[in-house]
Amino acid sequence: MADISYHTARDLKNTQELRAMLPDLPEFCTEFFRGITPETTPLTRLGYAHDLLIFFDYLCGYKSSCKDKIPSALTTDDLATVTVTDIETYMDYLTAYERNEKLMQDNEAAKERKISSLRTLFRYLFKKGHIPSNVAALVDLPKQHEREIIYLEVDEVAKLLDAIDDGSDLLTEKQKEYHKITRLRDLSLITLLLGTGIRVSECVGLNLNDIDFNTNGFVVTRKGGQRVVLYFSDEVADVLREYMDWRKTVQDVVPGNEQALFLSTQKKRMNVRTVQNLVKKYAAIVTPLKHITPHKLRSTFGTNLYAETGDIYLVADVLGHSDVNTTRRHYAAQSDENRRKAAHSLKLRDDKPNDKESEDD
Repeated sequence: MADISYHTARDLKNTQELRAMLPDLPEFCTEFFRGITPETTPLTRLGYAHDLLIFFDYLCGYKSSCKDKIPSALTTDDLATVTVTDIETYMDYLTAYERNEKLMQDNEAAKERKISSLRTLFRYLFKKGHIPSNVAALVDLPKQHEREIIYLEVDEVAKLLDAIDDGSDLLTEKQKEYHKITRLRDLSLITLLLGTGIRVSECVGLNLNDIDFNTNGFVVTRKGGQRVVLYFSDEVADVLREYMDWRKTVQDVVPGNEQALFLSTQKKRMNVRTVQNLVKKYAAIVTPLKHITPHKLRSTFGTNLYAETGDIYLVADVLGHSDVNTTRRHYAAQSDENRRKAAHSLKLRDDKPNDKESEDD
């Protein structure tokens, strides 16, 4: 396993997890997942599997023609009886439902993702002639309301990095002791996230030989497996170089993790959850009222880059968005907000003038 990259290992894990789910899914799903393999990632297919299983459970529990069946026993003939009303009722069901003895409440984004998964399945089965019509295409996706972009202000970014560098504001003695070991790692990791806007999964997948200080560049593996070169500032380089000098001295790294850039205290490649937890820990010191995650650090980078350049295409390219409209929805609202602020910042005359000036003045 030593020569398998982080991203390849992740794809293998997701492929194995999907394979383990297939016996619980209808037989036609095996053909479906095989058919969409060329244009999807293992993570995407695994997400489809989880989403579709919820829909199949719903059919078996609420649609009269499917009752007393289990999801794995459903056929394309059963799907051929699904109506637009069935899918719209399913969307309402997703507002509050039980899953593994837990109450689940899907928001608009979660509903949209599940209906998109359903659309992909119905489109495939209709194209292959397994069902007579594609009713899922007739269902409108849930309306998405604009969500406020949560990001760190400039002074909060500085305070966050200071808090990581210093460590004295950590709450417990255990955290402070832990900080002595992880300070360089945490500081360089979060500086890299803030200074480049890369995804947390891209960050934990970095290897030592992905970094080039001659150009201040690094290779990152994007969604879908595309490898691109991004660049970082001298400020990021200084912090990262100090960490890497220390990182290269680490001995007894767990086999298979020798090239990992960021290591856990167990001397293994850090995972996404670990990074999420450390961001949460430090952000709580600086801005306890904001729910700051690694993705919010990405939003901070995108917001600042757009404010500096006004170039939405540049922001989309650096962030790795395949569709610039995704970027525009998230960041172009910032310019509108700035224009509104400008409109209200000027006063043409005082609200309460002290003296009435003469026309000669």
